[in-house]
Amino acid sequence: MFVQGTGENSPATTPETVEHRSRLLYRTAVATLILLAAVAAACVVMVPAGEADVITRFGAPIRVITRPGLAFKLPAPFESAIPIDLRLRTTSTGLQDVGTRDGLRVLIQSYAAWQVPDDPRQLLQFLRSVRNQPAEAADQLRNFVVAGLHVVSSNFALADLVNIDPGKVRIESFERQLRGQVAPRMLRVYGIEITQVGVERLTLPDETLAATVARMKAERETVAAQVTAQGLEEAAAIRANADRDAREVVAQARQRAAQIEADAEQSAARVYAAAYRSDPGLYTTLRSLDSLDQVLGRNTSLILRTDAAPFRVLTAGPLGEGAFPALERAPDPKLSRSTLAPRRETEIDPPRDGP
Repeated sequence: MFVQGTGENSPATTPETVEHRSRLLYRTAVATLILLAAVAAACVVMVPAGEADVITRFGAPIRVITRPGLAFKLPAPFESAIPIDLRLRTTSTGLQDVGTRDGLRVLIQSYAAWQVPDDPRQLLQFLRSVRNQPAEAADQLRNFVVAGLHVVSSNFALADLVNIDPGKVRIESFERQLRGQVAPRMLRVYGIEITQVGVERLTLPDETLAATVARMKAERETVAAQVTAQGLEEAAAIRANADRDAREVVAQARQRAAQIEADAEQSAARVYAAAYRSDPGLYTTLRSLDSLDQVLGRNTSLILRTDAAPFRVLTAGPLGEGAFPALERAPDPKLSRSTLAPRRETEIDPPRDGP
């Protein structure tokens, strides 16, 4: 009896059939691996540094991943991951015309440095408020900062913002108050953390600039007047001290000169006395010649008696001791000058014997 399909040449056991089944199994295994890899890839979430991921299930947030690394979720469409950038950003307001406390206008450009914190509640708040749109968040922040500029600037005078004295400038206080106006509201409404608010640029309109320049000029003139007055006061004090020192020096010099003159006169008197004691005739002659030298000039003509002192020496010569007792004492120059009568004559009376 013959049984079909159980022999060596049965179609189920032919080499072609075995090869076909092997290929089918291989393709099925590869497809399964690819499917498993795709499912695994869909379940793995890579969280880089500076970023957070919000896992949603059918659109509803269920958890927040803030730690960098690998995380897992169900594949789509069951769960999906929404990345949120946590890096620091800056937003500028542009020049804003605001008013100061003293009624002047000023143009201020401010900036704000902000970021989404890694707090899950703030991340969800940011996601709900601006739908994970940083540009929308920057626009809202800009509006808040501009409003804060108008409020805070009304608390400061222009001199607190622009001043020639660095100690009177209160820019830091202005920035702190501006941050206090903006930061709490942005964190509460939009989940944004404001790390810094500052003044990027400050300028003045034309009318305010003119008033500021005038005020600064007045302040400078006041300072200049104070410095000038102080300088004049110091100069007057220096002159007074110099005059006092000069008077003291002159007085000391005069005192010293008088002392020297007195000592010289005493020394001269001692020399004259010694000369008179040693030779009265020679002394009288020399003193008479000295008197003549003082009285007579180059073009002087005199008519005098030759027996009067000191002209007696011109005719009688040196007197011996005891020849004229009245002349043995030192002659008085004042008395000799009183007897002189200068005239424009050249005649001289002849000498006489008697005095």
